[in-house]
Amino acid sequence: MAHQHNHQHCSHHHPTPTHNNRIFGFAISLNLIYVGIEFTYGWLTNSTALIADAGHNVSDVLGLLLSWYAIVLTQRKPNEKYTYGLRSSSILAALTNGMLLLFACGAIAWEAAHRFSAPPIIEGFTISAIAGIGIFINGLSALLLLKDSHHDLNMRSAYLHMVADTAVSLSVVIAGIAMQYGNWYWLDPTMSLIIVLVIVIGTWGLLREAIQLALSAVPKRINVTDINVYLTQLPGVSDVHDLHIWGLSTTENALTAHLVMPNGCPGDEFIDDINHTLKESYAIHHATLQIELGTTHHHCALHNLTTELHLHHHHSCQ
Repeated sequence: MAHQHNHQHCSHHHPTPTHNNRIFGFAISLNLIYVGIEFTYGWLTNSTALIADAGHNVSDVLGLLLSWYAIVLTQRKPNEKYTYGLRSSSILAALTNGMLLLFACGAIAWEAAHRFSAPPIIEGFTISAIAGIGIFINGLSALLLLKDSHHDLNMRSAYLHMVADTAVSLSVVIAGIAMQYGNWYWLDPTMSLIIVLVIVIGTWGLLREAIQLALSAVPKRINVTDINVYLTQLPGVSDVHDLHIWGLSTTENALTAHLVMPNGCPGDEFIDDINHTLKESYAIHHATLQIELGTTHHHCALHNLTTELHLHHHHSCQ
């Protein structure tokens, strides 16, 4: 038999994220209440800054809902149509969040620019008081989302929204005090533009990473060179080719690779050990390995990554 193929698929257990359900439910409820307060007082006081921040908070609520729903979808079991399940829905949620934020930025900037020609007279104390409530609500929401934001782009998108809102609310408090005691009413549209700048800066990196994941790019924290070196140096492996790594979701990564082993695969335990190391040391949660004896010339369908890595490559792509 010319080739020996061994496919090892890591099984995953996805616990029901009851703690995430509570966190998202609580954060969404708080933000909906705050949006209502901001819109009401922004309208009554004719404050662009309050209305702008309320509009941004609406997009945050939508973003939180998207992130929450995506987490629910990632729990769906694979089926004949979606053999990986719906894990990639978290990538789409992060991407949509970034796009929603940029759209909100455009609307806020447009309205603020028009206010510079005729800045309205605003009750600065009211603005500061309402924004002060926002500091508490957004800060608390950010703290609740902080723990899971370190390893999940989807959760990080929700967390960054809350952090940005906290900073924005603080800036609105400062602007309100300045307008109350200094009659600097031009600060209202100015702070609106600062809001836009903060959001764009915080969103750009998130949106870029989400787009990369949607295009099956290697996830940000994965070192392809290290993984290739590890596989190449395995006992009995003479070459590695067709190495591909991509994100299944915002928390799970997949890998496929062909290992050339002239003496054949030692057995299932060898494959199990590789998968364990890939998961524990390299954050690869789902690996598919194909074992080849190297008795034929292989034509790669895609450009071989090992060529770019300048490592041993005995099976040239033509």
